[in-house]
Amino acid sequence: MRLPGRELQEALGDKLPGDDARQALADRYIESVAGRPGGGPWRVLDLGCGIGTSVDYFRARDPAVQWTGLDVQDSREVGQRTRTDARFETFNGIAIPFPDASFDLVYCKQVLEHVRHPGPLLRETRRVLRHGGAFAGSTSQLEPYHSRSMWNYTPLGFAELLSDAELELVELRPGIDALSLIARRLVGPRKRFDRWWGGTSPLNRAIDLYGRARRLDARQLNATKLLFCGHFAFLARRPER
Repeated sequence: MRLPGRELQEALGDKLPGDDARQALADRYIESVAGRPGGGPWRVLDLGCGIGTSVDYFRARDPAVQWTGLDVQDSREVGQRTRTDARFETFNGIAIPFPDASFDLVYCKQVLEHVRHPGPLLRETRRVLRHGGAFAGSTSQLEPYHSRSMWNYTPLGFAELLSDAELELVELRPGIDALSLIARRLVGPRKRFDRWWGGTSPLNRAIDLYGRARRLDARQLNATKLLFCGHFAFLARRPER
């Protein structure tokens, strides 16, 4: 019997991680891509920063980080922001108001599904990254409409968008499963859902059991989970010179 994730595995190849198949959040990349070659302050742009929560996670990783938050002026989250202990800027949703190669990392957590023109914005992301700099975050695949969302991306479609922007995809990892997001949207936020974000959501747990029964390796299991995920996490880079 052909495995359900085989077609996606063939399409993504080594962009599917082989180390583990745990449910992933964008936060994992705050740890894995920290730092700047040659020393100096770590320069981070949170693209679509909202109320600015991520600055606390980055400062916990590197107290000297130069963190900048960027969002559109009419964002609901920007209107709710109260903190004044970090640098915040606004933009028109396309043209990032910083010089070329200004950042070591552009972090973008659950934002791109709300962006009206993702292609031009990704090209701008490449421009403001240093050569070899990282673009990391997460976005939606099978998530119900919310907060003026515009798109849901398939893993392959997202990989093609990155390629068009001349960003090199490093990996994709499955996040919370789609059925959990659908249930949450149907009944509204409940505490029972909270544990599924950073842990293992019900369908992902079932896929883990399926994987053990079928003796799937990590890449095969990641491909299967990506088929049914509501969110997926990504890591890409601007190519070296």
